[in-house]
Amino acid sequence: MHNHHNGLKTAVLFGVLWAVLLGIGGLIGAGTRSAAPIWLFAAIGVATTAYSYWNSDKIALRSMQAYPVSEAEAPGLYQIVRELSQRANQPMPRIYISPTQAPNAFATGRNPRNAAVCCTEGILQMLDARELRGVLGHELMHVYNRDILTASIAAAVAGVITSVAQFAMFFGGGDSRNRNANPIALLALALLAPFAASMIQLAISRTREYDADEDGSRLTGDPLGLASALSKIEGGVRQYPLAKDQSLVNTSHLMIANPFKRGSGVANMFSTHPPMKDRINRLESMAGRLER
Repeated sequence: MHNHHNGLKTAVLFGVLWAVLLGIGGLIGAGTRSAAPIWLFAAIGVATTAYSYWNSDKIALRSMQAYPVSEAEAPGLYQIVRELSQRANQPMPRIYISPTQAPNAFATGRNPRNAAVCCTEGILQMLDARELRGVLGHELMHVYNRDILTASIAAAVAGVITSVAQFAMFFGGGDSRNRNANPIALLALALLAPFAASMIQLAISRTREYDADEDGSRLTGDPLGLASALSKIEGGVRQYPLAKDQSLVNTSHLMIANPFKRGSGVANMFSTHPPMKDRINRLESMAGRLER
């Protein structure tokens, strides 16, 4: 579906993540003469990722207290999702609604056959049919582009890097018998590696948001519909932000907009979503190209 370079950017970012992990492994291996910690934390990361990936839909839906709805209960929502699914030649996902006034939406599931789409009551009240169609196109493309898998792997590698870096700090530098260990290098590693891993993970998440904006707009054929929706959602989130419950923090990257109260410029650096203004500008530029 792509005719842009965000897929390449994601691959490069993953390469950097693995390079950081291998670099940590090299330092610890040189200092401790054992690669056992790397394998231990990697195994834990893989197991955690597998569980989260396999149950991604249940975890996300539970965090938003979402309930399933029938076509009789939400005919307009079903009509839009069915039309877009058929256009993409994909199975019809399950439909859920979350009982909150915070305007947001997300799609989740390990593949199109196990996908679920969830809209909050707030977004259904706020958007018209054209804008909602743009939002749903965006969310469906997250599933079709396998972004749940991408995010799961990025989170796992970042988690392993953080765990191994902490291990290096608390154990690698404290062994006086270990002449190869460099305490300064291990301290820098423990402080900088988790930060680097988090920033790369956030960059991957933001890249996938741009992908879903563009691919979703190609699916609907209406970039301005999504741009209008994002503008309304940004105002709605400011009015009805969600509380930072840990379960919501863990699934907020799935949502079309950051559901929490907007922070300062520094805090925005750690947001899983790109600035809404940039997304809207890209969509407006895309609409201009399509018109030409």
